[in-house]
Amino acid sequence: MSPRLARASKAAVSPARTAAPHAVTVTAKKASTATSKKATATTSAKGSSAAVATRAAKERDAKAKAAAKEREAKAKAAAKERELARKAREKAALELKRQREIEARHRAVEAEKQRRAREIERRNAEEQQRLERREEEERQRAEALERKMHSKPYADDLAFLGELRTLLLEARATTSEQIAVAESEADEMLVDRERLEYDDEDGSSVASDIQRDQLKEFSAALRLKLDEIDVALARVDDGSYGRCDECFEPISKARLLAQVPVFTCVSCRANV
Repeated sequence: MSPRLARASKAAVSPARTAAPHAVTVTAKKASTATSKKATATTSAKGSSAAVATRAAKERDAKAKAAAKEREAKAKAAAKERELARKAREKAALELKRQREIEARHRAVEAEKQRRAREIERRNAEEQQRLERREEEERQRAEALERKMHSKPYADDLAFLGELRTLLLEARATTSEQIAVAESEADEMLVDRERLEYDDEDGSSVASDIQRDQLKEFSAALRLKLDEIDVALARVDDGSYGRCDECFEPISKARLLAQVPVFTCVSCRANV
């Protein structure tokens, strides 16, 4: 080989040998860079994975929180609905209770009204019955009084009425005689009074006047008795004599025989 070729060969080998370490270095650098990049990429990948995992965990947490919030909201809504439903039921029950109480009060008021109406009807019926009984009693009393007023207690006892007639006639005759005597005496005293009018020193004329007035009063009383005897005789004729003018009850025979004439029983006479 020629020296030139040898040098050229050396020269060619030398750069190659010189370049080899540099290549190795470059390669190493590249490898290191690649490794760094790979490590970085790995780190970056790991970081990304961690970030993704973190984000996923956050998302899961967020979803879980959202789900919990949703569940809580649903639970609150359900609880609120249940509370509203409970309150609605309580309100409805209270309203029903009030309505029932109102209806019960209305029924009680209506029952009380009906009871009072029945009580009023009963009292009115009783009062009507009392009035009817009272009217019947008054009617019976009026009829009894009417019968008494027109009764003839001794109409069937003609012998007793005849006896009474005899007594009345005797009393009438006696009374008439007494009237005649009293009036005659009064007239005589009047004549004497005119005669003694101018001679009255001892006051005898005044005494004469008093006696004459007494005789006149006595005569008037006898005339009233005479009228009563005539009434009694008329009643004997129609059979009504012996009936009390006050209570219309029969006068006892003993009283009729003891006093002539008589028109009241012992009880009514005592009450006068």
